[in-house]
Amino acid sequence: MNYEKLFAERTKNMGANIIREILKVVSQPGMISLAGGIPAPQSMPLNLIRDLVDSALTKYGARALQYDLTEGFIPLREVLVSHLQNKGIMTRVEDVCISSGSQGVLDALGKVLINPGDHIAVEAPTYLGAISAFNPYGPRYACIAMDEEGIIPEALEKVIATHPVKFVYLVPTFQNPTGRSLSLARRHVIAEIIAKNDLLLVEDDPYSDLRYRGEPLPTLQSMIPDHVLYTTTLSKVFAPGLRIGVYIAPEPVKRWLVLAKQGIDLHSSTFNQALAAEYILGGHLQQQIPKIVALYKPRQEAMLQAMDQYFPSSYTYSKPEGGMFIWAEGPKGDDTEKLYWKCVERHAAYVPGKFFYPRCEEGLATMRLNYTMSNEEEIEKAIHIIADVLKEGL
Repeated sequence: MNYEKLFAERTKNMGANIIREILKVVSQPGMISLAGGIPAPQSMPLNLIRDLVDSALTKYGARALQYDLTEGFIPLREVLVSHLQNKGIMTRVEDVCISSGSQGVLDALGKVLINPGDHIAVEAPTYLGAISAFNPYGPRYACIAMDEEGIIPEALEKVIATHPVKFVYLVPTFQNPTGRSLSLARRHVIAEIIAKNDLLLVEDDPYSDLRYRGEPLPTLQSMIPDHVLYTTTLSKVFAPGLRIGVYIAPEPVKRWLVLAKQGIDLHSSTFNQALAAEYILGGHLQQQIPKIVALYKPRQEAMLQAMDQYFPSSYTYSKPEGGMFIWAEGPKGDDTEKLYWKCVERHAAYVPGKFFYPRCEEGLATMRLNYTMSNEEEIEKAIHIIADVLKEGL
């Protein structure tokens, strides 16, 4: 049978997630991987899970195993209201919706907002998962230039002036892949630009709880709620395998996202949501976050110290106050994808930065480094290997 004739045109815009393909390579024995964006197993509250299961089944009974509302399990949505208020987000139970991870809402957004050829404004570089979610719907990307303080307001204004932007997608805090955060002063300016131009901003916020230094920054949603779809996740502070994403959207957008989800999976796992509700209700989330920070902070410090010691002076790199990533940029002419394979031969890995750009010819001399999955000794060893390869060049 000729199966090719069955596939929709949109499949031409789809491809394998390159990071997941890279992870297949780096899973070989002896490899020190700084490639994934994966929470450390030690960050997950394994000792609590049995108690959470018992608590959820005792409290909710068969309800925890039953079909439920598309918008989400009400006990979880109720407890998330106060959790989000701690982030300065004033909301109601009926406004809080649950998705299958943040990725679920990104795909639904593409389905309900993107027509082929629509312009989506994104950071350059941006989160690869967002590109993967949006690509099947055929958008064009308008890239917003960044520096160490996040996107540059003048660059956003230029993008808006030169493209009919459908919406803006940002990861303002401890961005994936760069680790950079949009500064407080710029947040106010960006909020003004978004509101003035009557645009929708998608604010993706998976990392803000992972702060090691400095003061928390307000969400853009708290500044211009009518213009922001805010999404976050429990993947980094509970368990990624449970796939608990959270979003708050302006009512007209929310209505369509709920309809889209009904066609995809009816609702996210009721049982997983019940576990999450008990996790937060029991005060475990607030107890776990400091433990995760205490685990990751010295790993980040070990990476930065090793980069200071070993990396060639021609490379610059971000020094984030939190999150999971460091971004390195080398001189023009370096190709970190080619150098990557040399590092793999020596059992150290990272992600070449070009994959985080909508156009892969950009970012050839960049790389993303993750420090959450390796201990300090492994990080120092891997950075030393990578630095030696960079110095040797192609």
